[in-house]
Amino acid sequence: MDLQLDDKLALVSGSTAGIGYAIARTLAQEGAAVIVNGRTQSAVDDAVQRIRAETRGTVHGLAADLSDANAAELAVRQFPGIEILVNNLGIFEPKPFEEIPDEDWRRFFDVNVLSGVRLARLVLPAMKRANWGRIVFISSESAVQIPSEMIHYGMTKTAQLAVSRGLAESVAGTGITVNSVLPGPTRSRGVGDFVEDLARSGGKSFEQVEAEFFEQVRPTSLIKRFASPQEVASLVAYVASPLASATTGAALRVDGGVVKSAF
Repeated sequence: MDLQLDDKLALVSGSTAGIGYAIARTLAQEGAAVIVNGRTQSAVDDAVQRIRAETRGTVHGLAADLSDANAAELAVRQFPGIEILVNNLGIFEPKPFEEIPDEDWRRFFDVNVLSGVRLARLVLPAMKRANWGRIVFISSESAVQIPSEMIHYGMTKTAQLAVSRGLAESVAGTGITVNSVLPGPTRSRGVGDFVEDLARSGGKSFEQVEAEFFEQVRPTSLIKRFASPQEVASLVAYVASPLASATTGAALRVDGGVVKSAF
């Protein structure tokens, strides 16, 4: 299927590894001009080199902390006319509720929510002039089923759904769409490393730890395994394409059926 993304300019925040990297690579494979973003130049250079070797798209590098307001402004000034914005930048950390200080609540909200709000605010004027654009927030099944082990993270993922829907309402009747994508447990780099460490320390295989996780921690999963970053990226690429023009204001799940609801 041709997603009609040739030469569309796309910014994927936090895209040097994991889900963000898979999204950037998939968009580039579909012909988009992709801006790969990470905090360090070395990580960005490595990701850009790998995507260029695998795709036909134009790939740019942007080493910047896009949770910083000044960095976000500079980025949009450096790459004017962004047509696709994928807000993937985010942090997570398991921590008991009683041990989460105020500064952690603020930090999680600033990185996971306000980074996307700022970038959307900056790219929206150009999208409105062109009467076309795609804004995608990478949320999580944790937005619907708040994890007790990291309530502050779940709060930010729920907030993304509210921002996404409200922003979609604000551009009603235009060629701009705004959606959220909700991955479930995904074998990103951080998750993979964490599970492999658990497996080594417990004298188990990755597959054994994975099976225990879905039996004890996410028993509602229907696929009973971690999704791959590519499985998430495939949905995001479609949502970012002209083919998805009737999909907006939606919270789209690619959660392996973890959320126990038909709606």
